[in-house]
Amino acid sequence: MNHIKATKFSTRPRVVLGFDFGLSYIGVAVGQEITYTANPLTTLRARNGTPNWDQVTQLIEQWHPDLLVVGLPLNMDQSEQPLTHAASRFGHRLQGRYGLTVEWIDERLSTAEAWEQVNYKSSPRGHRCIDQLAAQCILQTWLREQ
Repeated sequence: MNHIKATKFSTRPRVVLGFDFGLSYIGVAVGQEITYTANPLTTLRARNGTPNWDQVTQLIEQWHPDLLVVGLPLNMDQSEQPLTHAASRFGHRLQGRYGLTVEWIDERLSTAEAWEQVNYKSSPRGHRCIDQLAAQCILQTWLREQ
């Protein structure tokens, strides 16, 4: 009789949190590799780009992400700007605090794309959700590239 020994390896699709970094607000989205889709999650208030780390920790504990994606704001000519360096620092802080892999992705036009998703003239909710919708756009782009 043949015995096949099962080996243990993870075939679980990865869960990914995406971040739209800003100095005052940081949008967060969650996505996964089953359907390669992302959904807006929340918007965190920040002070000079520093979020309430307890809130970030709660998101990490709730979603158990395998990976974090941070949008990297670049100029239209792909050159860096001051916010590029701040977003990069934020990603490094995430990596250092939580020991998770962080990947960066070009986020140009993600906020414009998010504004197209809401009718901000008639909805005050548009202003409250725009950052998390931008995070969704960033994460959705990353998932498509996988």
